[in-house]
Amino acid sequence: MDVVLQHPSAADRNAIALKAYGRIVQHWGLTLAEAAALADMSDSTWKRARKPGYVADLTHDQMLRLSAVIGIYKALALYFGDEIAARWITLPNQGPLFSGARPVDTMIQDGLPQFLQVRLYLDALRGGA
Repeated sequence: MDVVLQHPSAADRNAIALKAYGRIVQHWGLTLAEAAALADMSDSTWKRARKPGYVADLTHDQMLRLSAVIGIYKALALYFGDEIAARWITLPNQGPLFSGARPVDTMIQDGLPQFLQVRLYLDALRGGA
């Protein structure tokens, strides 16, 4: 008997990514405005997107942002204890990427390149780079 693996549809991938992202930003304690900006959405779109059954196309940039956030979340969980991992993104940081700013603010301000830099930074802290 042949087993056929089916890849999830784009709508399924979007729903999975949005659900994971919603849980992460809630765990981090981000405001609605911060969560929306981080995902490159308006506040009203994020309000709709976080509800079960939301169906919409995400841009390539938005999917990359959500993916990077998931990776950042995982890296924080591996590197720090639960308490710091949950707060790190919203704490002022003197690291070279942040100059005293909160990582979430730099990611919102600088966009996808900063998401990727934060992910690489955390991987380097863990000894992965």
